[in-house]
Amino acid sequence: MRRFRRHGQESHRDKLKQELYQFNKTVEHGFPHQPSALGYSPSLQLLAIGTRSGAIKLYGAPGVEFMGLHDETAAVTQVHFLPNLVELVTLLDDNSLHMWTLRAHHGVSELLEIGRFVLTGPPGAPPSVTRVTAVLAHSSGELLLLGTEGGHVFVVEVPGFREMEDKSISLESVQSRIPDDYVGRRNLQCVEALQENPLNSRQVLVGYGRGLIVLWDLDARRAVQQFLGTQQLESMWWVPDGGCVLSCHSDGSYCQWKLGEEKIQYAPHRTETPYGSFPCKAISKIVQIPTAKGPPFLIFSGGMPRASYGDRHCISVISGKTHVALDFTSRIIDFFVIQDWDRDPSALVVLAEEELVVVDLLSAGWPVMQAPYLAPLHCSAITCSHHVSSIPLKLWERVRAVGQLQNTCKHLSTLQPWPLNGGQNLAPDPPQRDLLLTGHEDGTVRFWDASGVCLYPMYKLSTSSVFHTDTDPNDNMNQGSEGEWPPFRKVGCFDPYSDDPRLGIQKIHLCKYSGHLAVAGTAGQILVLELNDEALEQAVEVSLVDLLLGQEGFRWKGHTRLEEREEPVNFSPGFQPFALVQCQPPAVVTALNLHSEWKLVAFGTSHGFGLYDYQQRNVVLIRCTLSPSDQLAMEGPLSRVKSIKKSLRQSFRRIRRSRVSVRKQHTNNPLQEINARMEAEALQEMELAPVQRKIEARSSDDSFTGLVRTLYFADTFLSDSTHRTASLWAGTNGGSVFAYALRLPSIERRNEDVVTAHPVKEIQLMHRAPVVGLVVLDGRGAPLPEPLEVAHDLARSPDMQGSHHLLVISEEQFKVFTLPKVSSKTKLKLTAVEGSRVRRVGLAWFGSSQTEEYGESGLVVLTNLGELHVLSLPHIKMQVHYSCIRREDISGIASCVFTKHGQGFYLISPSEFERFSLSARWIVEPKCLVEVPLPPSTSSASPTAYRTQPDGMAQIQKALEGDQT
Repeated sequence: MRRFRRHGQESHRDKLKQELYQFNKTVEHGFPHQPSALGYSPSLQLLAIGTRSGAIKLYGAPGVEFMGLHDETAAVTQVHFLPNLVELVTLLDDNSLHMWTLRAHHGVSELLEIGRFVLTGPPGAPPSVTRVTAVLAHSSGELLLLGTEGGHVFVVEVPGFREMEDKSISLESVQSRIPDDYVGRRNLQCVEALQENPLNSRQVLVGYGRGLIVLWDLDARRAVQQFLGTQQLESMWWVPDGGCVLSCHSDGSYCQWKLGEEKIQYAPHRTETPYGSFPCKAISKIVQIPTAKGPPFLIFSGGMPRASYGDRHCISVISGKTHVALDFTSRIIDFFVIQDWDRDPSALVVLAEEELVVVDLLSAGWPVMQAPYLAPLHCSAITCSHHVSSIPLKLWERVRAVGQLQNTCKHLSTLQPWPLNGGQNLAPDPPQRDLLLTGHEDGTVRFWDASGVCLYPMYKLSTSSVFHTDTDPNDNMNQGSEGEWPPFRKVGCFDPYSDDPRLGIQKIHLCKYSGHLAVAGTAGQILVLELNDEALEQAVEVSLVDLLLGQEGFRWKGHTRLEEREEPVNFSPGFQPFALVQCQPPAVVTALNLHSEWKLVAFGTSHGFGLYDYQQRNVVLIRCTLSPSDQLAMEGPLSRVKSIKKSLRQSFRRIRRSRVSVRKQHTNNPLQEINARMEAEALQEMELAPVQRKIEARSSDDSFTGLVRTLYFADTFLSDSTHRTASLWAGTNGGSVFAYALRLPSIERRNEDVVTAHPVKEIQLMHRAPVVGLVVLDGRGAPLPEPLEVAHDLARSPDMQGSHHLLVISEEQFKVFTLPKVSSKTKLKLTAVEGSRVRRVGLAWFGSSQTEEYGESGLVVLTNLGELHVLSLPHIKMQVHYSCIRREDISGIASCVFTKHGQGFYLISPSEFERFSLSARWIVEPKCLVEVPLPPSTSSASPTAYRTQPDGMAQIQKALEGDQT
């Protein structure tokens, strides 16, 4: 009977776990790493980006996102949508072609690969004959024209990828019709470009690298017209009215060729070199689009004077007398132009190597548009992250308002809607408002709307204005000087260079109820800021904190501190600093906590920790945690490299000595033989240490034992079990936990009486593992609420009747102590046999997916092996575990941040966050539908009036549906 009851309890618990926990990697935020190709479908209004790692990503209206990954790791070199269909073709640099489709399944579209093809060519042909260099997706949706390195054009039927030999354009048939006096007749080089006649779909232009352009009739299988260019061809464009063709060349010129006048044109109708007669770089792509009421738009990339501006990445836009050279900070991959219903150009979309830039061509001045996705998170390198859940509406609207004001000051487009609006976003509205704050190397903090699928930029805070730096705050990088030629204009926000690395943000803490923000940096600076809707000129009060407390024998060898501005500074509306705490030595701030109800901020470095009262602007507490053996803590990041080299040398010497000892085992001296064997065993243990390490006491001589890893405020029982008190807890790298009791004045006397702190308890973990987290559990076993959370009726008051417990989380185990006696109650060791260590911890609420009222608190843990664990509270029992991040991805593990509702973010590249969910209830993922568009000419007809899917495609779709079933 007891066994049956236990089995029933276990099955009930398993069912409950399924209702609470579910692991999913849901969506990728940010800009794709190393983009390599760009595609666009005017009928679907979708953008496609291919990357060097073989990923393909599609974007439409905000919230409409798809991602696919080729089995091959080859780079995507070209992306082409089939006109008026939901299929696209990708070309990889291994010369393989892949067909993708957006298939509807249960009312939601999925991106699936449905075909693969490698061009074979005639038997015995060299590889250059079939090496694809240009692809044209024919308007019929049934043909692909593939130009090759050998000069041939193969015609392939899709989706079955059947070669149509009778339609192919051989190099010999083209050469045989070229005049004998043409200079490039013998070597036309590769096919650089293919263009379809906008007025006659049976005619295509074939452009060869040597400069020859041939107008070919697919039905008659002959050349209709030839244009004998002599400059190296880069690309070409057929003007929409069909009357002329533009070709751009490697010498920075472009040519205009008239159609229908002569069968063979020996010279272009007009040749232009936009940027002078000096040698220029190649124009890699050119587009000319007419307008209904004004001059046409001429847009081209490259063409800059080689000597003066050869290192610039530019796209020139010319319309009438208006001429702008858009100057990007990274290499341009590709661009396209979106046209409105009147066929006028409405937006220019540019894919650069590090960002996507969209220029509004309808508004005066051609301003840049704020993209709702694909934000370049790495515009300055990300140094830390902080997530805040359930933002109150008032704070949300204030942050959004100051962010919109910033956009106005940056002259961003605000009049036109986002031009890419393909697909339908079917995801439900986010249940709450979430913020993700990212700290950056240049001293900025960026606020992102992380509520839904799109990570949308809301506001940018810069801390550099508080200090003396090389930057000029009035410097406007977006405008070129008047009269400059070429007429440059800086666009985009990617700027990888930091004026001073000491500005880098290391820790962030935002109170969503009070609007107070604390940020800490690389040079020991801690800024306290508050949200202000108006501009303000004020001086920032500075407090110097000597964490060494005057100890002798220590000399700081690292960087100097930042020099603050003594004069008043003009601060824009937004978060404005009013207090600055400067640690001495100016080491990196390693821990930060803000208690807005008590008006206190705690901070820690590798030398100690302190407590600052930002209401009275005075330092409450300084504690030095430095031990005599912590010499490395006195060295900056640069001098530490010398110590690493020294350690490596010592390791190699130990290994060499051990090997010498092993070789001497044949000696007749028994003592030497025993010593040699022991050293060999020690060497073997040293090599296996990362995998088979046991939990054991660490030496107190280990470096950085005084480094502060975590700081925690708690209102709990510290001295006795009847009187609760405010307290500050600190955990260090050497396994020490310090507890300080805080005496807070009454609200009436808060401005007169000072806050005091005195030490009460100190815990030293036996194994001396670094303390990475501290949590106090109330009488119900629940974590204490956040400051002001109870005051805003967003959490119930903690239970102060039962006994409280302290949960100490070290890298190797979880240990619960009773309060106030601090006696060990229970503990859980992390899998020590596998060498697993805690890297990130967070508290989360897991709501049931079946019952709205039920949920449980849990402790979320990420290890150095990239595994996620959820532990129950207060019993510290393992609930679930999942593999999330590759153990080799050290930067991804270090960048992970958890949310309060069982989700998380980590960097999968310098520019992308991967979002994951552990909760069965809270899942943020794309749910969207893309339908086959109706051609404009048949928009009133029945959907069956044209082919929605090729016959072969329908068979593949049917087979796929059968597999799903």
